[in-house]
Amino acid sequence: MRNIVSVLAGSALLSALLVSTATFAADAKKEETGKDIAYNRSKGNCLACHAMPTMPDAEQPGNSGPPLIAMSARFPDKAQLRAKIWDATATNPGTFMPPMGKHGVLTEAEVDKVVEFIYGL
Repeated sequence: MRNIVSVLAGSALLSALLVSTATFAADAKKEETGKDIAYNRSKGNCLACHAMPTMPDAEQPGNSGPPLIAMSARFPDKAQLRAKIWDATATNPGTFMPPMGKHGVLTEAEVDKVVEFIYGL
């Protein structure tokens, strides 16, 4: 009887581990990308001000900011692009671009993801 209880307990533990691993794998797939953040109206919301001509799914873009195109040519140093997204007021005090990182709109990791996405446009 004791062996059956041990086997059942072991099976239950193994099942819980497999379900936990499957849940973790599903959560990893749901991780936000830079594009997700840039398009998200409650986070990056880049489309409110910027057109992304190379992105056909970028619907109803704004035109008050420069279009996000040829970004690697415009910012050969990716760190400068990151600094601009983190706090555009550092180099242009009169800008109306929100300091996304400085004001906590985006986290460090989210800024990094947005930079990677935008740098490829």
